[in-house]
Amino acid sequence: MDVVTSGTVLGARPTDGPDQVSAILGSDFAENSLSDHSMWRDYGLVEFAWVRESPDHPWAGHHFSLQVHRLSYGGGGGRIVNKAIRERYGRFDRHLRSDKLQRLLGNRGVCLEDVPDANAPAFRLHWQPASQVSVMVLRKRERERARRRGTVLIGDVYRISSSMTAEQVVWNRARYGGQDAQGVVRQARG
Repeated sequence: MDVVTSGTVLGARPTDGPDQVSAILGSDFAENSLSDHSMWRDYGLVEFAWVRESPDHPWAGHHFSLQVHRLSYGGGGGRIVNKAIRERYGRFDRHLRSDKLQRLLGNRGVCLEDVPDANAPAFRLHWQPASQVSVMVLRKRERERARRRGTVLIGDVYRISSSMTAEQVVWNRARYGGQDAQGVVRQARG
């Protein structure tokens, strides 16, 4: 998918409103809300989230996430992968390997940067500055759990999300790691 390089899902941006996203991904979704101020729609593999000041204000796009780990439960067919995405890209494997994704991106001249994260050491977070997309990879299991269906393997991409700003990367690096955080902001704005 071009999500990592474009920062969009079939052209739907993380800042698009609910109607714009549904015009692209279709009307087959589950809508969820914890309050009058936030909402997300689950399109199977993809979730889009919105926020608003009050019920009188319009929804503002907040982020999207590709819940790649769900592929291990149902593969590339059925209800896991949205019809519009399946029509564009075909079937998906049950696992998206991080090394394969990085190799494919590298062939296009796109690199992912490591970003320290609160989910370490179980997960590793990567970031693509131009598209502001983050990629979370399962690195190790803290404890094994019995599962009835699907298993995410070490080295699998767990989730791909947008948008992760340079400021968020700076914050993560200051909080969870010791890399040159200010250099990242200068480079990303470059």
